[in-house]
Amino acid sequence: MKISLAQRCVAECLGTAFLLAAVVGSGIMAARLAGGNGALTLLCNTLPTGAILTVLILAFAPVSGAHFNPAVTLAFLLRGQLSWRTALLYGVSQIAGGVVGVLAAHAMFDLPLWQTSQTVRTGPSQWFAEFVATFGLVLVIFCCLRAARDAIPYAVGLYITSAYWFTASTSFANPAVTIARSLTDTFAGIAPAGVLAFIGAQLIGALVGVLLNRLLYGPVAASSG
Repeated sequence: MKISLAQRCVAECLGTAFLLAAVVGSGIMAARLAGGNGALTLLCNTLPTGAILTVLILAFAPVSGAHFNPAVTLAFLLRGQLSWRTALLYGVSQIAGGVVGVLAAHAMFDLPLWQTSQTVRTGPSQWFAEFVATFGLVLVIFCCLRAARDAIPYAVGLYITSAYWFTASTSFANPAVTIARSLTDTFAGIAPAGVLAFIGAQLIGALVGVLLNRLLYGPVAASSG
């Protein structure tokens, strides 16, 4: 059965919504239960994020490819594997889904739906961390596409779980996630003033990931899906 572009966009929206509900919701729950222990709060935020990514990729990859991330969509566009129209609609769907996921998390924890984060995340080390996080994510995805396609859900989930801890920024690695997290004044938030720099670093990281993958494995056949 041929899957329509509308179905693919719905899958991207739903997947990103569940991802943000997990990121923000687990952060709220962890902050409430960890008694002020920052390391325990981060750990309790990390594990659900990596787990839900694995589940969501397994569930939605047959429909849309399970990007849930405009940087990943951009990487597929740069490789000639998506059309501009599809990439644009994916990006809009992902951002919309991220916002819905944050609102859902707030509703589940009886918090004001609309918030603005006050958590400052900025500076060269944070920006470099986002470059590294996104570069690594894109490289992992495309290397696994060549060498271990069935392992992608687990590789991505484990990579993000690890990157939460080895990057100074806790590995947003996703423009839709970054935008959505500016709308929550909870543990997972980022102040709006830091969003553009994070996104810029993420997009550069995605570009470098594509280039290095091409160096390692050579060009791929283009398609216009």
